[in-house]
Amino acid sequence: MRYSIDTFGVADDGRIFFNERGGLVGSTTYWRAWREARELGLPPVLANSPLAARPYDLRHSALSTWLNAGVDPTEVAARAGNTVEVLLTRYAKCIHGRHVVANQRIEEFLAEYM
Repeated sequence: MRYSIDTFGVADDGRIFFNERGGLVGSTTYWRAWREARELGLPPVLANSPLAARPYDLRHSALSTWLNAGVDPTEVAARAGNTVEVLLTRYAKCIHGRHVVANQRIEEFLAEYM
């Protein structure tokens, strides 16, 4: 991000991403960049999956990451501008690979009783 700001600056209104005339970046440009970034950044099996299919999925990922990191749901909801109910029904999604961590925690817990 800092490289982008140092290289290209910011728009007159402070936006980091802007078109060649300083205006809003068109949605088709975002979608094209998103598709290319997914192909470059994800292994083929994930690039061909619904994982992070839309730029908006970053919000879902961020909120899920905060919850998986143990941040209190009320804090996550406040930062997201949502209620806890909305957070837990719409945004609390699993992150790829988290089932491994969940299984380890369950096994460790159950091992205490054996």
